[in-house]
Amino acid sequence: MTYERISVHTEITRMKQEKLKMRGKIIIVAIILLLGFTVRQSSASAEIDAQKDVYLFLHGRADLKEKAVNALLTCGFSKEKITIATPEKVGNVGDYMAMLWKPPAPDHIKLQKITKVEETEPEKIKGLWKGVSREDIDTIPLE
Repeated sequence: MTYERISVHTEITRMKQEKLKMRGKIIIVAIILLLGFTVRQSSASAEIDAQKDVYLFLHGRADLKEKAVNALLTCGFSKEKITIATPEKVGNVGDYMAMLWKPPAPDHIKLQKITKVEETEPEKIKGLWKGVSREDIDTIPLE
């Protein structure tokens, strides 16, 4: 009897230790993921060169122009570098596109870096921006 009790107690203790190890592993993985996300976010913000031109797309929401410009100013861009985007003139590689997002009721700005500019025939709404490739860099809240 005593041997069986010790054996059962040992098995229960071992199972508890395994559960603790598993929880520890889950916590460690969660911490690593959280740190990775935090580093990625801060490095994206560090990549922004406020000396570059920014083309602001209002998507028909001229009433939010002042809010959008103020949000970009808060991020360090100068007013002289912020241009309201038009279909006839595109930016250069390295410049930024700042779009009120998501239409029709935007609550933030999606900041994108222009990675490629190809000559193209203008499209109705997009115009020459049709030939511009870009990558998402950051989001900026509309305050």
